[in-house]
Amino acid sequence: MTDDHRVLVSASILNADFSRLDRVVHKMERAGADRLHLDVMDGHFVDNITFGPDVVAAFRRLTDMPLDVHLMISQPARYVERFLEAGPETVTFHVEAEATPERTMSAIEAIHAAGREAGLAVSPDTPVDAVDPWLSELDIIMIMSVYPGWGGQGFIAEAAPKIAQARARLASAGRGGLVHVDGGVNSKTAEIVGSYGIDVCIVGSALFQ
Repeated sequence: MTDDHRVLVSASILNADFSRLDRVVHKMERAGADRLHLDVMDGHFVDNITFGPDVVAAFRRLTDMPLDVHLMISQPARYVERFLEAGPETVTFHVEAEATPERTMSAIEAIHAAGREAGLAVSPDTPVDAVDPWLSELDIIMIMSVYPGWGGQGFIAEAAPKIAQARARLASAGRGGLVHVDGGVNSKTAEIVGSYGIDVCIVGSALFQ
């Protein structure tokens, strides 16, 4: 990573106080966060349930900050239009989530048709090359450094080298996409992911606890 490479911070609101979303948003704005990261979980793809498009739309009304929606749900192609209507800048879903490559492409195409950026997330046990069939269409590769589903997990250091692999793939595709890392990022682990050339650090527990 070069000295002039700026790493963005996307504040994950998973552990925030949902009774005062306005306070959460204003706190992150004052803290200088670059984006807000919204984790959507369905209790099926992952063993947790969070919120749906209505809450994403509520965040959109509260702030002009870019919203990154992270869909940890089964059948993202079925639901992606509803989340796009809520107004996020980016939508990322899991490469493991759809039953067929065609369904994955359908979701990516819907995101681009709405003028938004599309990403695929890679869970800790999934190799980065799983995204290769859609590489020329991706704006984001998200490296999961925890297992998806719960906040507050410890950072999985073995996932960090995937960041460099993802950067090399995006560079070869020539699309200028960004690599995000999600899970267990704090002041110490940020140095690790930074050494692999990360573009966006998704930070949750370290901000809110």
